[in-house]
Formats: sequence, structure tokens, C-alpha cells
Amino acid sequence: MPSPTSTSGDGLAVVVVTYSPGDSLPAFLDSLAGATTRRPTVVLADNGSVDGAPEAAAAAGRAQLLPMGENLGYGAAANRAVAGLPPDVGWVLVSNPDIVLGPEALDRLLAAADRWPRGGAFGPLIRTDDEVYPSARLVPSLGRGVGHAVFGTVWPANPWTRSYRQEGSVAERTAGWLSGSCVLLRREAWESVDGFDPRFFMYFEDVDLGDRLGRAGWLNVYVPDAEVVHTGGHATEADVPTSARMLREHHRSAYRFLADRYRGRRWAPLRGVLRAALGVRARWSTRHAA
Repeated sequence: MPSPTSTSGDGLAVVVVTYSPGDSLPAFLDSLAGATTRRPTVVLADNGSVDGAPEAAAAAGRAQLLPMGENLGYGAAANRAVAGLPPDVGWVLVSNPDIVLGPEALDRLLAAADRWPRGGAFGPLIRTDDEVYPSARLVPSLGRGVGHAVFGTVWPANPWTRSYRQEGSVAERTAGWLSGSCVLLRREAWESVDGFDPRFFMYFEDVDLGDRLGRAGWLNVYVPDAEVVHTGGHATEADVPTSARMLREHHRSAYRFLADRYRGRRWAPLRGVLRAALGVRARWSTRHAA
């Protein structure tokens, strides 16, 4: 069981993974001032932006710029940024740039950490288009995962999807995993599991992290009195080729997550079935995205 008293320190850092974030980055940085009374170190882990937004923020003294040199993916970029933080930083908010933090949101996440000394990750309530996004879910077991994958699109109210997404539950509670779009991490917990798995270029890196934190004895805690708004996604939805590529990557990541948990010769037939089923679903989904 991890010790809650051996954190690196009480310092706070914010790591924002950027990839041509446009106007969303200034909006995120503007919201940070009202989200905490602390003065966190802000690092932009940039995956090869071409719009100049991260450079402009750094030039204005609003953040430190850490160029990746290429698009490493969300998890790998976050890993590199956290690894470079000074040792007195014990808390790290990892976030997308297209997040607007609500008043006191970050301080409320930190306050929850006092209530949950075994908490390794703390996630806020996330709103999208005035709806609450189900950002604190159960780990997708084989039964729940397959049921959600097969019926989630054609029968949204199916019992597997309802169970997995934990919709309607807005009390402070533990979860299997928390959305990586905005999550506060206890650095000791993060380092105990080596951060994100860089094999997940995008999608499921947060599912995998939450599962590994849980297996290591840490808790993933949903803190709904800390609110943020996720403003992104519209450009991707309008870009059909990009949307199709992202759907394919989502299914590849889903297979990788499940295959990691059913390793060995004994589970080879199951992995074959999962790969085939997810491949069919990916082709169906990309056709309907076109």
C-alpha cells in the first residue's frame, strides 16, 4: 500500500499538452488565475504546433515552452514535461488546452486531496455544451467493454454502457478512471506507475493510467464541486478525414488496453476475437463518419 506521507513536496505545476491550440490556450491560461490562489509553474508540452500560440504564450511570460520536436502523443508529451519538473512539485494538473477552469476548481481538487490521503488522481466535473460529461467511469471489464462497444452507438441506454459510464452519479466518489483531459495527479502516485503508457498515442491512456493506479493501491477520486468546461472537439468533428483517423486510433487503443490485460497463450483466441470485432466496429464507425 502506498504511503500518503511521502510526496515530493507541496508545489503545484500545470502541464498543458498542446498541438496548434489556437485561441483555446489563452482562454485556459486566463481561467487559471481564478481557479487557484497558488502561483503554479505552467509548462506547455508542445507536440509540434504550427499556429504560434504556444510560442506567443511563452513570449508573454505566461508559461514555459517545452517543444517535443514532433507529435509524440498526449501521454508521452505529458510524461516528458512532468519528468522535468523540480522535485518540490508534488501536484501536477495535466490538461488539454481547450479547457476553461471554473472558479476555485483547482483549489477544490487540492482540498479533496486532504480528504482522500490515498487519492492518486482527482478529476473535476466536466461540462460540454451545457451537459455533464461522464468523466469518472468504471474500468471497462471484458463484459462491460464488449457490451458498450457493441451496443453503445445503436442502443445508448443499454445496461453495459450505463454501468460503464456511471452517468447520473455526481457525488464525490472513487472511480475506475478519470478523464485525462483535466486531471490533478499526486506526483508520488504518478511516479509509482511511471505515468502514462506512451504506447497509447491518443485515447485510453487515461483509462490505462487509472487502472494501473488502482492496481498499485491508489484511488481515482471524482470531485464534482470542482467544475471545468471542455470547449474543444468542434474542429475535429467538422473534419471528416481527421475524424475517421481518430475513430480508427480509438479502436486500436481499445484493443491494446484489453490485450494488455489478457496476455499469454491461454488468452490468444480471445485476443483474436477482440481484434476482429473491434476491426469490424472501426470500419462501421468510419463509414458512418464519412
